This record gives sequence, structure tokens and C-alpha cells, in this order.
Amino acid sequence: MPNELSAPEPSRSHLLLVPSYNPGPKVFATVRDALRQWAPVWVVIDGSTDESARGLTVMAALEPGLRVFVLPRNRGKGAAVLFGLSQAKGAGFTHVLTMDSDGQHPAECIRTFMQASIARPDAMVLGCPVFDASAPALRVKGRRISNWWANLETLWAGIHDSLYGFRVYPIDALIAIMRRQLWMRRFDFDVEAVVRLCWRGIPPINLPAPVRYFRPDEGGVSHFHYWRDNVLLTWMHFRLFWGFIWRLPMLGMRRLLRA
Repeated sequence: MPNELSAPEPSRSHLLLVPSYNPGPKVFATVRDALRQWAPVWVVIDGSTDESARGLTVMAALEPGLRVFVLPRNRGKGAAVLFGLSQAKGAGFTHVLTMDSDGQHPAECIRTFMQASIARPDAMVLGCPVFDASAPALRVKGRRISNWWANLETLWAGIHDSLYGFRVYPIDALIAIMRRQLWMRRFDFDVEAVVRLCWRGIPPINLPAPVRYFRPDEGGVSHFHYWRDNVLLTWMHFRLFWGFIWRLPMLGMRRLLRA
């Protein structure tokens, strides 16, 4: 049977990694769109209880550019990413682009982000979200607080957005950071990853990328819990701030050298 999708030539260094938890029907179009732009694509199913694991496993059997891992229980986005990073490192990859499974992230930007990373493998490539009318005003305004704290904690190293999960990470550096942390396993992953990578000396490259929020009647699914996740972010920034205090001399010297 011929493949349904015609994927590009597989990369040996850069992998597209999709952590997924109960994403709804949008996941199938998301993965198909990703495969049209890049190969290989790996999906880590983080203990989903919907039909996505079965559907994606069937898709992977027909598409050589797709690999699906099914974790037995939900452990959080950061934990799913760490699992994927470890598997990718073992397979010889050096960088991963993380992409949400619910259709919010732009598949058409995958090649641009990967090419930027290939040109600067020492850096992380961060998506800077371009919002449309579908974006909830409360979340757009609320992320400004997290962005301000992330920039303070890195002494304004150049993080344009701390929460947008459409990014290319260097695998070795991120694994080294996460294995020394008990945190970074759930909603706190995206922010803490970029702050700690900046502390490690990984420079950010910021590229614009549109983001779309789908309504429930459009197949949109959100696992964001306003109070729970904001409490988690507050505790995270408290921890990062104290880490920033004792790193301040090093960060200040690095900023002077950049000037």
C-alpha cells in the first residue's frame, strides 16, 4: 500500500517531537501537516485516555516518517518531552523542535525554525507568538507577567516569549538541565527550560509564529487550568528568582561582554 503522505528526506540531526495528552481529533491533522513539512516526526502520548493513541499507532504503521511512543500514565508535558529527548539522544539526534498536538502551532513554520537551528546549532530557536482574534484576552495579557519575570531572571538575555512551546532545543543541554531538576515536568516546563538554558549560556533566536486557539465546536481542547497552573508558575518563578540572585554576577558579566 503506498504511503498516504509524501514526507521530506529524513533529517539525521533534527527531530520534530510532539508531546500529546488527550488532544482531541485535531491531533491527526496536526501530525499529517507536520509530516508534510519534516521527517522524522515522533509523538509521545502522555497517558491519553481518548482514541488518539490507537489512531496515531495505525497512522505510524503506514507512514515511515512517524514514530509513536505510548506512556502508560499521564506525567505532564515536561516529563513527556524528557522521555522523547532521551530516546532522540539515543538515536543520534542533536536537536528537537517541540510542537503541541492540538493544532495551535503552525506546521508551515517548521522548516524555517529547523533551518535557523541548523545554521546556529549552539542556540535555541524560540517561537514568538502572533495572536489572532481567537486568542483569549486574559491569557494574552497574563503571559506578559511571566515574560517579564523570565527576562528579569535572565537579565534580559533576549527571551521574547517564555510560554510558547513551538521551539527548537539542543538535546544535550536540555537533558542535562532536566535531570538535575525535580520540577519542569508539567506546565512549568516551557518557561523554566528557556530560563535555565539561558543560564547555561545557550543564546535565544526569536522567530515569529502564528498561534490559533480553536473553540470546542471546532475541535479545540484545552488542559489549561487558570488557578492551578498560575500557582505552579508563581512557585516556579519564586524558585527561579533565587537561582537568579546567586547567578547575578555571572549574568551581569555575560551581559557586559555582549554590550
